[in-house]
Amino acid sequence: MSLPLRKLGRSDLRVSPVGLGCWQFSQRRGRNKYWPKLPESEIEGIVSASLDGGINWFDTAEAYGDGASEMELSRVLQKAGKQPGEVIVATKWMPLFRRAANIPGTIGSRLECLSPYPIDLYQIHNPASFSSNQKQMAAMAALVHSGKIRYIGVSNFGARRMRDAHRFLAAEGLPLVSNQVSCSLLNRKIERNGVLDAARELGISIIAYSPLSQGVLSGRFHEDPDRLKALSGMRKYRGFYRKESLRRSRPVVEALKEIGARHEASPTQTALNWLMNFYGEDVVVIPGATRTSQAASNAAAMSFVLSRDELDHLDRVSRAYKEDPR
Repeated sequence: MSLPLRKLGRSDLRVSPVGLGCWQFSQRRGRNKYWPKLPESEIEGIVSASLDGGINWFDTAEAYGDGASEMELSRVLQKAGKQPGEVIVATKWMPLFRRAANIPGTIGSRLECLSPYPIDLYQIHNPASFSSNQKQMAAMAALVHSGKIRYIGVSNFGARRMRDAHRFLAAEGLPLVSNQVSCSLLNRKIERNGVLDAARELGISIIAYSPLSQGVLSGRFHEDPDRLKALSGMRKYRGFYRKESLRRSRPVVEALKEIGARHEASPTQTALNWLMNFYGEDVVVIPGATRTSQAASNAAAMSFVLSRDELDHLDRVSRAYKEDPR
């Protein structure tokens, strides 16, 4: 069994409930040192396992190694024999210290890095541009009208800014398809900050990144805290990894183990299955993977469905977790 494809927002894109986040393909290029450099053979294995497991879409970004992730994704998809149109590719424009005029100015580089694959979903990476939301949406709309991209999304937008982006694009006759935000059993802010309600009202899909809270929901750091020493770069300073946070998240991990065992599933797979099903079809997830085995495991999260009672139990347990304010 594999969960059916889902419509992404008000578009004709049909995506698997699990996609592959490709930040880890940045190869420590540019200013991005968050992940270790991966062997090319491992990247090939990750993408191949994802495809074999039924994943049909991949999310990358300009900021992931100044295009390195995009180029690696293109290279590996070509090696896997995937033709343009056989997979869905999403990428992002980085607005930091830039104006909206940079959007048409850099789209050629994005297309070149991803060639021969088209950009199915182009997203504003965060709200940090020098230009207004309206000007950014106008520039993105022009890319759709000129055939350079298919659909428009945003990332890390709050409810008000997302509503405004939707309104500006509607004036251009276009939908805002998605908002990519951090969301997991340990991070449920979308329920409190209005993002989920606004997305449902407007027909916008939520793309959940960091759906495993940077691997914490796997339970491996609870079982062996020494694993924290192996974390690279800035990743080790995330609040999820602090001793007190691990103590508070332990009941969630224990519940994932218990429920997962009924489905012969790991805590990781159970956490992904909860996130892609608890909110109905409004949320899709993009876990990353630094090993082929992780990619295969993530894809296998689509092979079962938690019962309503199981979804609700995890809901209750996770609500007792208090997010680290730092």
